Amino acid sequence: MAIYQYNFPTKIHFGAGAIGLLPGALREASRERPLIVTDRGVGALPWVAALEERLNSERLSARTFSGVFGNPVKSQVLAGVEAYRAHGADSIVGLGGGAALDVAKAIALMVHHPGDLFDYEDEKPGARPIDREIPYWVSVPTTAGTGSEVGRSTVVSDDETHVKKIIFSPRLLAQRVLADPELTLELPASVTAATGMDALTHLVESYLARGFQPLCDGIALEGVRLVSKSLKIAVHFARRFEAGEHGVRNDLAHVEARGRMLNAALMGGVAFQKGLGVTHSLAHSLSTVRDLHHGLANGVVIPFAMRFNRDVSAERLADLAHAASAEQRSAEGFIAWLEKLRAEIGIPATLAPLGVGAADLDRLVETAVGDACHPSNPRPVSRADFVTLFRAALGAS
Repeated sequence: MAIYQYNFPTKIHFGAGAIGLLPGALREASRERPLIVTDRGVGALPWVAALEERLNSERLSARTFSGVFGNPVKSQVLAGVEAYRAHGADSIVGLGGGAALDVAKAIALMVHHPGDLFDYEDEKPGARPIDREIPYWVSVPTTAGTGSEVGRSTVVSDDETHVKKIIFSPRLLAQRVLADPELTLELPASVTAATGMDALTHLVESYLARGFQPLCDGIALEGVRLVSKSLKIAVHFARRFEAGEHGVRNDLAHVEARGRMLNAALMGGVAFQKGLGVTHSLAHSLSTVRDLHHGLANGVVIPFAMRFNRDVSAERLADLAHAASAEQRSAEGFIAWLEKLRAEIGIPATLAPLGVGAADLDRLVETAVGDACHPSNPRPVSRADFVTLFRAALGAS
């Protein structure tokens, strides 16, 4: 697989082996002391230590901060800022899934911006402006999900309340993206499935979101096509790899499927600048109240959300069915395709197997009503609607 370069607007290098371009990217930017920001799981992998050693062997002084875990919270950002300053860093390499990349962005923000992280919350009355230097940073995704590698925002939760806060600025965009499918080849099947459904949800919701943004619409449809060709294959290979089957890791079909998913994820990250919708409000609430993985939550609830939107978005849902090559090119056909895909990749049909129950309903509804995503949903969502949607997702109706 060749390494391709394209800008949108970030300079993106995509292809097997793209991680090898990191030393040159840092030197090109005249940076010598990068801080690698990653999560505990990725940070423990042997190739991360080898990457740090390689950077150090090429006259760069690299250190790794692996204090990210679960849904990112402010304390992780503050610890990362301390690590940046202790190292005397001049740049950041965000390495990992959406959590690590969001924390990397937030660290980059707070290195030179005063006050509290949440002083910069998007649309907060009296929010501080993001107007100071942002350190040079490179994003290196190791999952195909959030699209945070090309995103202009970071989502970080309050440690105490677990409420998600969104900080937005085009200045938070990475200066370079290295999208290397080889870094995703050993992802467990469950993580592949959950992150893949996150990417798909971004694409679907951005296409349905209110407003006129034909560029995002086109990107979303192509992204859905890529997911339809790739997610089941990636999960299939992940299961075979986990079972110890020899030779499947580097199978060309596996690498190509992972590559298509990486592109679909970053396309979702671009497309959802148009807006998201009710699926994300449901999922954000589940992450806040029950600490569910965001992609897994999206994967469970998206068919319920699309059925809610069906009466006002039938034509657009039919477009999505066509992009996904669903058996029926209709709104109901797309919902059926979602449900079939969900089952084939191991995402539960309801929230019950994940330990979410009726006792959580009031908090879930309260949190979802206050979420910032559903106002751009094509159909207005009331408190009563959220009750109905959560009850359906719990398997209660």
